[in-house]
Amino acid sequence: MYNEKQAPSFSSNKFIFSMAYKKVRLKTRENRTSTFKSRIIFVIILNTLLRGASSNRPPRFAIDGQSEIVLRLKESPETKVGSLIYTLKGYDPDNDPLTFGKRNTHDSDVIRIENVEGNSAQVFLAKELDREIQDEYAIVLTLTDSHYGDNNYVTQSLLLLVEDINDNAPIFLPFQNAIEIPENTAPGVITTLEATDADEGAYGQVVYYLQELEGDNDIFSISTYQGKGILRLQGELDYEVKSLYQLRVLAIDRANQGPINTGTAAILIKVKDVEDQPPEFVEVQSVARIAEDSPVGTRVLRVRAIDGDRGINNPIAYAIDTNDLFEIDRQTGVVYTLTALDREQESDQVNGAHILRITAMELTKDSLPTAAMVRTEVTVLVTDVNDEIPTFGDTVYRCEINENSQSNTPLNFIDKDVHNYVYDHDEGNNGTFRLFLDPQNDLFEIVPDLAVNEANFMLRIKNSRSLDFEQFKEVNFTIFAREVDEPSRWSSAHVQIFVRDQNDNFPEFTKGFYNASVPENSEIGTIITKVEAVDEDSGDFGTMGIRYLNLRGGIAHLLHLNPITGVITIKQPGGSAFDREIISRHYLTVEAIDNVGQGNRNTAQIILDIEDVNDNAPTFLQRQYEAKLLENKNEFETPLQVEARDLDLNGTENSQITYEIVEGLYRLNFTIDPENGLLKPMHPFDYEGLLDSSRRQSRQHNAGIFEIDLLIRARDSGIPMLSTVVPVLIYVQDVNDNPPIFQQSFYAKTVPEDQPGDSSVLQVLAIDRDGSSPNNAVVYRIQKGASDKFIINSESGVISVAHGANLDPDFTENKRTLYTLTVVALDGGLGSQLMNSATVNITIKDVNNKSPVVNDLPVLKIVENTPVGSLVYHLRATDPDQNPILRYKLNEEHCEARNEEGVLVKPSEYNYQSAFDLDPIEGALKLAKLLDREKVEQIKLAVMVEDLAAANGKQVVEGFLSIQILDENDNNPKFKQPYYRQTITENSINGVMVANVLAYDVDKNRTISYAIEGNPVYRNLLHLDTQTGEIVVANKIDHEQHQWLNFSVRATDSGLPPRSALVDVYVTVLDENDNNPYFIGNTKNYTVRENAIVGTRVATVQAADADSGDFGKLTFLMDRISSQGKFSIDADTGVLVVADKLDRETKDFYNLVIEVWDNYQFGFLAGESRNAFKQIFITILDENDNVPELHLPTSPVLITEYHDIHERIALIVGKDADDESTPNGRLQFAITQGNKEGIFELKQLDHWTAHVYASQTLRNKFGNYSLTITVRDLGVPANVVRSTLDICISDFNDHAPVFVTPLHNTTVRMPENATLGTRILQVYASDADMGQNALVRYRLKPDPLGSYKVFEINAESGELFLRQPLNREKQKIHEIRIEAYDQGLPTSLSTDLDLTIYVRNVNDFEPQFIVNEVFVNFTEHSDPGSERIKLPDTIDKDELDDLEETPSQVCYFIVRGNEQGFFKLDPETHILSVERELDRELYANFSLYVKATENCSNKSNYNALSNRRRMGIEIDNKLHKLTSRPAPLLRQPASLEFDRFKHSRQLRDIGEDSEFGSSSTIQGMVSYETYTEENLEPPHFSQHHNQSNTDSTVVRVQVRVLDINDNPPRFRSKVFTGGITTNADFGLRFMRVEAFDADEGPNGKISYYQVGEIRQTLSEGLENVLNVPFILDRESGEVQLNFDPQKGMKGYFDFMVLANDTLGMKDVARVFIYLLREDQKVRFVFRLQPDELRLKVEKFRDTLGNITASIVNIDEIKVHENKDGSVDKTKTDLYMHLVERDDNSIYEVSEVLNLIDTHIEGLDELFKELNVLDTQPAETELLTAGPTKTPIFVWLIFMNLFLTTLLIVTLALCASQRKRYRRQLRAAKVGIFRGQSSLSLQNPHEPATRVPNTNKHSVQGSNPIWLKGYENEWFKNEETDSIGGQDSLDDNVLAIGAQDIQETLKGTAKLFTNSNDLNRHFNLYNQIDKLANNAQILARKLETTEL
Repeated sequence: MYNEKQAPSFSSNKFIFSMAYKKVRLKTRENRTSTFKSRIIFVIILNTLLRGASSNRPPRFAIDGQSEIVLRLKESPETKVGSLIYTLKGYDPDNDPLTFGKRNTHDSDVIRIENVEGNSAQVFLAKELDREIQDEYAIVLTLTDSHYGDNNYVTQSLLLLVEDINDNAPIFLPFQNAIEIPENTAPGVITTLEATDADEGAYGQVVYYLQELEGDNDIFSISTYQGKGILRLQGELDYEVKSLYQLRVLAIDRANQGPINTGTAAILIKVKDVEDQPPEFVEVQSVARIAEDSPVGTRVLRVRAIDGDRGINNPIAYAIDTNDLFEIDRQTGVVYTLTALDREQESDQVNGAHILRITAMELTKDSLPTAAMVRTEVTVLVTDVNDEIPTFGDTVYRCEINENSQSNTPLNFIDKDVHNYVYDHDEGNNGTFRLFLDPQNDLFEIVPDLAVNEANFMLRIKNSRSLDFEQFKEVNFTIFAREVDEPSRWSSAHVQIFVRDQNDNFPEFTKGFYNASVPENSEIGTIITKVEAVDEDSGDFGTMGIRYLNLRGGIAHLLHLNPITGVITIKQPGGSAFDREIISRHYLTVEAIDNVGQGNRNTAQIILDIEDVNDNAPTFLQRQYEAKLLENKNEFETPLQVEARDLDLNGTENSQITYEIVEGLYRLNFTIDPENGLLKPMHPFDYEGLLDSSRRQSRQHNAGIFEIDLLIRARDSGIPMLSTVVPVLIYVQDVNDNPPIFQQSFYAKTVPEDQPGDSSVLQVLAIDRDGSSPNNAVVYRIQKGASDKFIINSESGVISVAHGANLDPDFTENKRTLYTLTVVALDGGLGSQLMNSATVNITIKDVNNKSPVVNDLPVLKIVENTPVGSLVYHLRATDPDQNPILRYKLNEEHCEARNEEGVLVKPSEYNYQSAFDLDPIEGALKLAKLLDREKVEQIKLAVMVEDLAAANGKQVVEGFLSIQILDENDNNPKFKQPYYRQTITENSINGVMVANVLAYDVDKNRTISYAIEGNPVYRNLLHLDTQTGEIVVANKIDHEQHQWLNFSVRATDSGLPPRSALVDVYVTVLDENDNNPYFIGNTKNYTVRENAIVGTRVATVQAADADSGDFGKLTFLMDRISSQGKFSIDADTGVLVVADKLDRETKDFYNLVIEVWDNYQFGFLAGESRNAFKQIFITILDENDNVPELHLPTSPVLITEYHDIHERIALIVGKDADDESTPNGRLQFAITQGNKEGIFELKQLDHWTAHVYASQTLRNKFGNYSLTITVRDLGVPANVVRSTLDICISDFNDHAPVFVTPLHNTTVRMPENATLGTRILQVYASDADMGQNALVRYRLKPDPLGSYKVFEINAESGELFLRQPLNREKQKIHEIRIEAYDQGLPTSLSTDLDLTIYVRNVNDFEPQFIVNEVFVNFTEHSDPGSERIKLPDTIDKDELDDLEETPSQVCYFIVRGNEQGFFKLDPETHILSVERELDRELYANFSLYVKATENCSNKSNYNALSNRRRMGIEIDNKLHKLTSRPAPLLRQPASLEFDRFKHSRQLRDIGEDSEFGSSSTIQGMVSYETYTEENLEPPHFSQHHNQSNTDSTVVRVQVRVLDINDNPPRFRSKVFTGGITTNADFGLRFMRVEAFDADEGPNGKISYYQVGEIRQTLSEGLENVLNVPFILDRESGEVQLNFDPQKGMKGYFDFMVLANDTLGMKDVARVFIYLLREDQKVRFVFRLQPDELRLKVEKFRDTLGNITASIVNIDEIKVHENKDGSVDKTKTDLYMHLVERDDNSIYEVSEVLNLIDTHIEGLDELFKELNVLDTQPAETELLTAGPTKTPIFVWLIFMNLFLTTLLIVTLALCASQRKRYRRQLRAAKVGIFRGQSSLSLQNPHEPATRVPNTNKHSVQGSNPIWLKGYENEWFKNEETDSIGGQDSLDDNVLAIGAQDIQETLKGTAKLFTNSNDLNRHFNLYNQIDKLANNAQILARKLETTEL
């Protein structure tokens, strides 16, 4: 029964029912569908009628409502036969069983239906489907329920559609499969192809491709166009490259799924050849050998070429480049010799090798050459014959050598272009020779001792010890060169050797030192002394070559040392250097150097004493005086007055100056006042007159200005008289008033016609009398007449020939010989120019300067044998000059002649020049002897014509006369052979060649005709070609009738009359064949060299035949298979020759099969020939023709530096294809380059194998070495091959890494709370190896406790990090092992470092110093690092967790004071050293602030350690234990020697610029963990000695630089002045000369000396004074008076003082001491204390002296005394006197006061600065009258009463103030705190504080007791801000606000509550100026006043 739920099961069928497909089909087959529809309708109506009539209902197809079943199947083989294609289902309303079937139709056999159980049936495919045959099948299905009688039969249509698959390949339509195109065809379409595909859609669409065949796709291409394939040519064709192309065209369908089908079409493209290629050589023997003694005509080699166009193949002709030795056969290409060969001849050959260039030309069919040709080169080796002996380049060699030269030093050849070589150009052993000396000696040797062919030899020293110039100066011997194989062949040369002296002795001075003296102010050139030295060497090395140089000393630059004579003279004025009063002695050193100042040297000392003379002279105030004087004026524009001053004493004759004019050309025209120096002219001056006078005096002057030089002298009246001159320049100005005037009005000059251009003719000169330019400047012009032939110089007036002008009359019109020029001269006056003119006549003179002219000479023809004396030619030459004398002659050097072949004929071969005679006068050329054309055919005579009348030099012209010698028939023809003998077989056919006779004629008549003479019968049998000489058979010849044909042939030339010659011809007629041939001899084995050229005869195979004639003629043949084409045999002679190039290495043995046939030519094919066979064995002998092959390691050989020297480094294998049993195949190895140090050696095992070894240990020789390995075979000549062997000596990994930091047994302390990833430390290990062996990596090694897991290390950087959290309770100590391993190969080396990481709590205390300051010393200029000082250790208050635990490593860092990098501090060892050189004079003291910390990770930038400090990581080195004892090198003050732990400090004074006073500091103590980068900056330390640092982890290191004596003393001034009064006491120390030395201590101790005499100047009353009026204290420099001054004494003293230190360094100064009266002193009153004034007195003196232009001498400094005699300590009196600088006179007091008043404006600022109160005379005027005794007595009584009253009042005031001061005194003795924290009173050993700690009255600068009693004005002025009303006890109250005091007290209390300072003494006075807001004010006023 039908079930609707089963309907979906139909959809499971693999075939889809598609109405769309059905509609498509209905559209395509409309008629058939209509039929089906009608049938279906009919069936439905019929069933309906039957159903109504019967109860049996029909079954139905279950097709889901479709009207037709449509199936789509892929065609076979995709859908296979028997496949289930559909399942039919039906139902019957009556539930009857159903049967499915089909109607039998045309299409029904395609399916098969099988009924299955139930109401279904399966449809199977019954046959294959092919869409191309049938694409659809219409089938009618039937369904019945088996009640046929009831007509229950239903049908259902089934439509089977066949879908296409790609099962058909494209098929090409017929096409042209062979195409021929020319090779020059342009790219384009070749053909079109088409292929079809039976498939449809994409399966049937075709695309064309070319299959990749032999790379032809670049030439051809195919494209698809409208279904067709277009084949194109896109490249160029070349027949010679490829003539045939096989193309495969692929037609491929466009299937996008499944397989793709392809059709193939083959096309053959034939390329047609075109003539476009040159010939090609196919057979070229590149190298051929021939013996140098081979006869002329020997065949050398053969080349063969073919046409490059293979399809045309034209014949080839050969040619060879022109040479004298070889020729080539034009047709066969055989090269043969032309002349005898000489291998040693210097020609175009190298070692006997001739390179021949052969050309192959392509001929056309008409045997005409074309442009197509090709060239090749072949090498012909001329083998050697021993025909030379070794020969030296020169017969005598002269050499030179230095004595004491080292061994192996080569000798230098003296002669130029020396040929130091030996040559023997023979080959091999013939050219091998030995070199040796005769007689043999131990001094010299010659290298090389063995040479081949040619060698440059060298003479060198063999034994240098015996080479001594003193023993012998010349050596002579002979060198020999002797052949090795033939000792009798040798040559020699003489050697002369000169030994050169060497510089081996030192100069020696004749004296150890020289004493010399010279007067002061000596002139230039004054001889001081002469030094002399001698030297034992010879020449320049000895005394003759000594040069005196390098004069050194203080005045060396002023002296001249003659380097040859040794004389020392004064070179330039020395000034003070030669002033004995300044320096009396000089020390000099001089060197004597031999070898002209370039050799050995010695030194001598010279002591020079300066002798004194009188040298004070007047001095002019100006160096030069100038004045301007207008022409015709009587007065200067400004008055001229000269003035001079004399340093001598005023008022004396020495200073009395007189002026006079001493020099000057015009001095008589001027007058000068002798007293005041006023200069005036006596009369007006004429400028032109002055110029005339100056020209006579050769004086120069400026334009418009005339300089008059006068010399004025100022002389004093002293004895000796001294004077000074000064130049005076007077400028006289010019006026213009003169025109130019010619010296002559007419000039005449004759010049030759050959006067060159630009040459001078004459000079016109005009003079302008004006005295200055431009008025007197003259300019010249040619006004007319020059005709462009002449020009004039506008300045000089020189008339010259114009550039390029020719004065030759022959080249001018009318031959002009006279030129008249008008020349004008113009001056340069401004406004109007003045001019003048002159006439110049120039006449042109003829010069014989033209060469003769020879007209073109004709080409002459002369018949040979012309009679002697015949005129050949008459030469005629012309000369354009007047009266020439011409002479003719032949120039033999330029004559040449050539023979018929065009080869030059040398005069030595044929003296053709002597055949002509030339008349020297007439020029007639005649024959002097007969000419022979056969020797010379072309003659070119060089004819010279000379003009003997030539003016300058020779006038010779040369022409060439060509003469052609015509031939005369004077030679008979000559046959090439004396007779001809030939054989011919009987019955030979006509035309068979019998013989070819050839004759030649040296005459031009070379056309020869031939004719037979003799028996007429023979003339009938034979035919002779009269032109070619070929004799052929003309008729049948019968052997039985004529066994011999003997006749003659006549050769006749074509000359007139003709000449002829006869030759005999013998022709043998051969018989028929009737006997077998047989071989003669049993020899079978032969040898031949492999380098045998083609054609070399190997053997002659002999055979015989009893027959005669042709039947007895034997023909030899050879089996080509057995010979492989390498040999050929001459068919007639049996000569076996080499036919092709042999190669023994390819095949060394041949078994040849030889056949001999008789009558082979005529009877072989007819079977009438007879034969015999024979085997011949040929062995190929080896030649050295193969280059050795060298097999080296392809990659560099890697070895280590520890490579065993007995172990092989590399294997070198050589191979030579030549015979191994001969030297040709045996090899020799050598290292030729790359082994300079001899590290490697080569050991040869056999002839083909060698090993490279190390010749020495390779330790530390690592690196890359490239050895050049040279292998040569032992053949002659040897073949050499070079190759490079690269050896890399690698560093052997023999050094394990070594840990540098940290050290072993290091303990690292880490806080337990360290964060993950914390960098603990960085390890570093170094490796002494190189490269990879030195590359160090790091890793942690496992340990039993697993500590390595807690940490990790960076393998490359060595940084150790924390990996896991630390747990101190679980594990306190982690012991880890770090391994440093290198990357060495093959074994890595490693080193372990054990680290102990201690887990601790947070570090509470930093290490602390026990001292405030450390004092260390370093010496200046000591080498950096030479002095090392260890700083003191620290303490750490942190408690140790374990007793065994060691303290943490403490590192020291310099945090401040080393900005310039002078010092270096080792962080771990705490050693301080010098990094840069110190100079105490620059920096005497350093303050270094050293920070102690347990963080040692960063040594370079301590500021970056703040984070590490917070982490608290410490690294301790157990090898360096901390000690509490300070370093022994430290110097500590005694105050620091107390209990370290009891007095350890944490707080110190806070610096003024510190920021520790912030709120964070007040709240709590600054701990180590809270340090910031700002806190790391060291606190500021003031200059007060006892002020402390703020951090106990920082210590101040006071570095003192110790002095060395490296500075000389220097006087404070070069001139010291002082004065003494006439009432001074004897022994008074009145002044001090002071010098300073930058050194200190003993090095700076200065001693003072008075040097020279003490001079008196302008002295009066000093006659009785001792020689030494003053004594200089050596230590203090004080000058002590050593005589008794008296009134009336005048003048001044001057002397030199010397300051000397302990090392002898010195300085000098000059002292002037003036005698003065007491009333000449001036007193200045200052409001300064004496000490303050002394600090500023120098400035006061210098400023006062500069402003007043005087010398200021300070006499005395005293505390000021008032007029009443009281002392005022606030004032100071300064006593001084002033000296006039010019005359050294002392100013009177009035003059001084006047001087000060005059310059008061300039002194105002100075007086204000120094508080100058008053200026007054030093002595007050004495009272002349006084009161009487009675008033004085009354006055005294009154004063006593007043003083008594004052005393009483004073005592009362003291009593009333007692109580008040007692309170202050008590406050001064009591400290601010008295608690337990203060130990000041309890501990008597504690040092007392500097100032009592009182109340607010304790301030800087005050004593609280006597505060009011000591008033200080400056102190009060600065304390205006501090005065307040808090207390009236004093004015210096401390002004601090209430808030500030509270903050201060809070901070103070917090400071004392810190646990670290319970045991530390605290001083408030040290803190108060830092904590208060007004700390800066108080800091300035801090002053210590002891009670």
